[in-house]
Amino acid sequence: MNTIVIFFSRADENYFGGAMKYVEVGNTEIAVGHITEMTGFDSFKLEMVQPYSADYMTCIDEAKTHLRENARPALKEMPDVSDYDSIILAYPNYWGTMPMAVFTFLESADLNGKTIYPLCTNEGSGLGRSVSDIKKYAGVGEGLSLTGSGVKNAKPAIEKWLKNNRLI
Repeated sequence: MNTIVIFFSRADENYFGGAMKYVEVGNTEIAVGHITEMTGFDSFKLEMVQPYSADYMTCIDEAKTHLRENARPALKEMPDVSDYDSIILAYPNYWGTMPMAVFTFLESADLNGKTIYPLCTNEGSGLGRSVSDIKKYAGVGEGLSLTGSGVKNAKPAIEKWLKNNRLI
């Protein structure tokens, strides 16, 4: 099985268990680093043409507006998934689902015959409704919810999840 990791991650000011903290690398990207280190899978970061604000409160307001408007933010580049059977799709939980930029990818990519394995970073909201949202576009394997503030120590959970999904 040929697998790629596609992810959306945001650095800048983030929320960690009740406090704001500036980070150079977003939690989801840290989790993706663990995955690629363990597997050697290719990875691709989804980046919006107009990125969210570096300020956390402004960012969540922008994300909420995108959700309410059912927006599909333009991406700088789209990954070519034609050579892959499976996709690990990693993203933070924004308002109970994925950032709307992830929907832009899902609606633009040819996902016919592919299985998506969701990985969602969050501070307690879990996968939300993201799995059911992904099922509208492709087959879905077992998902993984990771606490973003604990992602640096999540290698054992990620490895178990990869093995459960027969990705390693």
